[in-house]
Amino acid sequence: MDRFSTRCVHAGTMHDEVKKGINSPIYTSTSFEFIDQPDTIYPRYLNTPNEKAVAEKIASLEDAESALVFSSGMAAISTVLFTFLGKGDHSVFQKGLYGGTSHFLEREFERFGIECTVATSQTAEDMESCIRKNTRVVYIETPSNPLLSITDIQAVADMAKKRGLISIIDNTFASPVNQQPAAMGIDLVVHSATKYMGGHSDILAGAVAGREELMKEVYQTGLNFGGSLNANTLYLLERSLKTIHVRVERINDNAMELAHFLETHQAVKQVNYPGLPGHMGHKIAAKQMSGFGGMLSFEVKGQDGLAFQKRLKLIKPSMSLGGLESICSSPAHTSHRHLGPEGRKAEGISEELIRLSVGIEDVEDLKADLEQALK
Repeated sequence: MDRFSTRCVHAGTMHDEVKKGINSPIYTSTSFEFIDQPDTIYPRYLNTPNEKAVAEKIASLEDAESALVFSSGMAAISTVLFTFLGKGDHSVFQKGLYGGTSHFLEREFERFGIECTVATSQTAEDMESCIRKNTRVVYIETPSNPLLSITDIQAVADMAKKRGLISIIDNTFASPVNQQPAAMGIDLVVHSATKYMGGHSDILAGAVAGREELMKEVYQTGLNFGGSLNANTLYLLERSLKTIHVRVERINDNAMELAHFLETHQAVKQVNYPGLPGHMGHKIAAKQMSGFGGMLSFEVKGQDGLAFQKRLKLIKPSMSLGGLESICSSPAHTSHRHLGPEGRKAEGISEELIRLSVGIEDVEDLKADLEQALK
């Protein structure tokens, strides 16, 4: 069971010993007998049968030793960061983070006495220059949200190992189909599993995968923070992971074609997609990604981003990403609104920027919708 698509379907599946169903049974109980049980099972302990089934599948897909599932992507991110950072510690983050992560750093770190430096670029050299004596963690996100900047994962992993730091990556945009950072030496991989892992715009979840010794520490913090998932959502996530390979491959193809279409359109000023040869990070992306993903962003010439989105008929202006349907948003009004005008300007996020999450529809229909809206 070594090939990726086979592991998507079969890894972690629980065998139904009672009725012999081919799907994992759903254990909805929040109370389990403890006498004659080797472990005390309790939902907040992140150890119910459904939790273990999904975690095993995610660990397999991420080529990691262990994994845990949480109630949201931010629950996963905050649990990991608070596991390895405390009062007096310092951390380094790349430029171009997800808006929710940036807001978390600004809102919470100072209150807990944690220092952080956001590098001025995505390069390993720039991040290394930010390291202090009390630095414990280096955190990256590639491709970045929403400008699709690329970070050299191997370079960061090697730098962190050399400096004795814990390396963490947000792998949400790429998904394990397109990118497996653990194989490149990254210690911990986090996901908003709401996105490509869930894939149907109907569940909220997060995930962490990585080295066993570190995951044991994340587990202990997770017990205290209580960000566990219920059995029904875990089952839906397991269901979705079975098709992640075929979904993301179709999305990859659609996104590449739309990127080429927009790049040559006279009403479009700039397209950000790592699959385009002219993208600044294309060579690195081609080295570390097996596919370039379903996310792209672009700026329309002389048009208000919100007005453009109102003219779309098939593509829905909507938050989130990674579903079967194509949706778009204005980062300045959604994911990065907390940064304020100056913060967005520093990140290169304009009012005209549109972030597009490409779905599995017929690509010609998507082109036609973009064409009529651009006119």
